[in-house]
Amino acid sequence: MKYTDKEKIWSLRYTENEQSAIAIMNLSKSLNISPVCAKLIYNRGYSEPEAAKGFLNTDEGCLHNPYQMKDMDKAVQRISQAINTGERITVYGDYDVDGVTSVSLMYLYFKSCGADIDYYIPSRSKEGYGVSVSAIDRLHEKGTSLIITVDTGITANSEVEYAKTLGIDVVVTDHHECYGILPDAQAVVNPHRPDCEYPFDELAGVGVVFKLVCAYEEHLHPEFSREECARRICKEYIDLVAIGTVADVMPLCDENRYIVSFGLKKISETDRCGLVALIEMASASSGNSQPAIGVAQKPKKRKINTGFIGFTLAPRINAAGRISSAQKAVELLLCENYDEAIEKAQELCEINLCRQIEENRIAEQAYKMIEQTHDFEKHKVIILDNDSWQQGIIGIVSSRITEKYGLPSILVSYEGATRGFASSDDIGKGSGRSIKGLNLVDALNACEDLLEKFGGHELAAGLSVRRGNIDLLREKINEYAAEHLTDDDIKVRYEADCELDINDATMALANEIEMLEPFGVANSTPVFLIRDLEVDRIISLGAGNHSKIFFSPNATSVSAVCFGVTTSELSFCRGEKVDLLCQLSINEFRGVKSLQLIVQDIRLSEGYAIKREADKKRYLEISGGGEFDREECFVPSRDEVARVYKFLRYEIGEGHTAFSDRMLKSVIDSSPEVSINYVKLRFILDILNDMKVMSVTEISEGIFEFGLCQNAQKTSIENSNVFKMLSARCRG
Repeated sequence: MKYTDKEKIWSLRYTENEQSAIAIMNLSKSLNISPVCAKLIYNRGYSEPEAAKGFLNTDEGCLHNPYQMKDMDKAVQRISQAINTGERITVYGDYDVDGVTSVSLMYLYFKSCGADIDYYIPSRSKEGYGVSVSAIDRLHEKGTSLIITVDTGITANSEVEYAKTLGIDVVVTDHHECYGILPDAQAVVNPHRPDCEYPFDELAGVGVVFKLVCAYEEHLHPEFSREECARRICKEYIDLVAIGTVADVMPLCDENRYIVSFGLKKISETDRCGLVALIEMASASSGNSQPAIGVAQKPKKRKINTGFIGFTLAPRINAAGRISSAQKAVELLLCENYDEAIEKAQELCEINLCRQIEENRIAEQAYKMIEQTHDFEKHKVIILDNDSWQQGIIGIVSSRITEKYGLPSILVSYEGATRGFASSDDIGKGSGRSIKGLNLVDALNACEDLLEKFGGHELAAGLSVRRGNIDLLREKINEYAAEHLTDDDIKVRYEADCELDINDATMALANEIEMLEPFGVANSTPVFLIRDLEVDRIISLGAGNHSKIFFSPNATSVSAVCFGVTTSELSFCRGEKVDLLCQLSINEFRGVKSLQLIVQDIRLSEGYAIKREADKKRYLEISGGGEFDREECFVPSRDEVARVYKFLRYEIGEGHTAFSDRMLKSVIDSSPEVSINYVKLRFILDILNDMKVMSVTEISEGIFEFGLCQNAQKTSIENSNVFKMLSARCRG
């Protein structure tokens, strides 16, 4: 949740109409689920019961035939030939989590098939992304005759041609978008190929590898059914496939839903030494006790979900490739000795800590540059460049910038490119993130003449650019953005699945929602809109970094947590009514489970905000000479004036001299027997000022500065001109 100055737009995915109401009722009855859960499934595109059952189904029967993927047969044939003739095979991967898990899976599987196999992952800082001629030369010297790329290679046309001149064949497996002519390799296995008829093209790189090894297993064991072959592969390797799929932020539908669902279960009971150690060390670095050394211990029983992969495991695996060597992460996943795995996992955790420190340093520099130099009116894409930024980290910082400002961003680093002085020929390596409405790869494609190379996805991409072209790139990509990004695209948007009555927010519903897991892209964690909740109290959590809000609907206490938001950042007070967008969560503390709302965004309720504006207008009307009815209760009593005066006098004595009218009303109304409406409170402040017992100055809209008047004479509110005016204008 980010509190920015940008306009926020809330919307609902579910629209009530005759057609949707009938579909929801059918889903609810057919699947024996609540109407709320039926709406969630309907929102995900499944309006018919059979389609919904298919979505909820997570057995291997939902996996597609791997041989439907173009060139899969050629890839299997060439790899089989290499294994049978004892050729040297090298798996060539990328340095992110998807690449690391892809390399690990392919190496482990073909090693078990008797292959003479090794792996190679380029250095991010020294070699950059993708296949390189220098790497091919090194592999040739080691006797490699077959290179299998994983999570890379789809744009390596010239490199594949060069490998051929050395007598090296290449099998490309990749999942990135295909632009232009494909490499002339022995096989190009990529579901994004224009001529590929595979029914699901949103696999991660490791997902494509998974399909390849499933196909090879069928080749090795024709006596087994396709389902049995897939089951055998899943039993051994689905944990790796799930980690890479989640880390690469792939949509969790179709095959990916099965992969991640089964993979999470596998991880929770894993006996893979590297994963056991990484989970243990990640827990230790979070403040828990150190793991035992000597004998492999399974991690304490815990629910492994996509968040645990995305925020705990993936960053540690990724850190190796970002600021050290991705080979360290592969070595951990391949490790067969627990003590050795613990040492490697500890090293990854330490590398990740260094990554966090460097990330924060770069982010602070980047924010300062943006505030000082970026023209938000002219440029919708933020492009920053620097000589010292670590290339492995700028992608994460780009994500933070895009989230903070709601704009696409690209960070470029010339680290290692200088010759003691800046040259226009220096090659900078960049990483970018985008927002819905601007396909970053398409935008870079429009600037192709200014780039050395580029590639990636709709919302994330990498590139290489010469220093001399950076200003031209900034102008050209912003021209493209001006044509394709609208003002609506850059507004902060929050989307809720449906509106929910607070009385329907129950543990039973939270448990029912779990059947929709795993959550991620294309199957996001359900978000609900709940209206008109009255704030009971607000407290700080986590050393003041988070806030917890208690509501009291129908005398039943309900709490909500705002992570990353301090109490001072919340723009409402006790007693006010709010609307919130939230997720339902089950919180477990000391063995007791309770429902908890996880806030995505929060604001004054629409009805409450309208009433406040009406109250302000009424105050101004009466101040300007208007009359009012006695039932409106605008004339204060002596006790009410005294209560406000005593509170303010105490706070001024403590050094607190400024309050908003909303905060003041909240505090004054904290006693159950006291309730002072807004109009009455404003006139109480006018009376105190008029009586010259206290100075009251409105320093900005709704914010008042208070001060005690020296040598104030004791008097009665009946002597106040304001009080006399109110009494005279009160009808009845």
